[in-house]
Amino acid sequence: MENIDKVKSIIEALLIVSEDGLSGEDLKGAMPDSDEKDIADGVRLLKEEYSASGRAFNIAEIAGRYRIVTHPEYMPWISNLYRKDIDRLTGPSLETLAIIAYKQPLTRAEVESIRGVNVGGVLKALLNKELIRVAGRKDVIGRPLVYGTTAKFLEIFGLNSLDDLPTLRDFSEEDLEYGKPREKVRVEEGDEEIAKETDDNESEKPE
Repeated sequence: MENIDKVKSIIEALLIVSEDGLSGEDLKGAMPDSDEKDIADGVRLLKEEYSASGRAFNIAEIAGRYRIVTHPEYMPWISNLYRKDIDRLTGPSLETLAIIAYKQPLTRAEVESIRGVNVGGVLKALLNKELIRVAGRKDVIGRPLVYGTTAKFLEIFGLNSLDDLPTLRDFSEEDLEYGKPREKVRVEEGDEEIAKETDDNESEKPE
């Protein structure tokens, strides 16, 4: 085995200078004299050392890439340093994104049958934000497009893979009642909410 302290130092340096994180293949390519086991051991030992020493950061594997990330409790101070407008997703976009994440690949019509409203504008907005992608076409009459999530979706939500999504048992029975037709929706207008009847032609504004 190569000197593990040297391996750890090299991995640490590579991760620090990397902007988008590094996969195991990236690390192996940059460290041709180290075998995969040494690299995996180096990453594991670095994570253990960071945790044991109470550092403000650690190594996380997100979307298949190792990254040095800060702990969430330090976000207030980091936000003060890097002030910028946060591009937030609102309710309709989050609900549509969640449906796609859990049921992908699925068509626009399938999303609309679950949500009970037209989601054309929301899908376009999610595509523009690169949180979803066209994953192909469904092999039925008309061959409609099917949608799935992207690597950026995993990065934004801090997931290594879709297997890291919360299980459906984490949600209440009411949350899972997608099949029930919705007679009313609540629409936010300024600071007040109004209920209105929905129909098959209702369209949501892009988020």
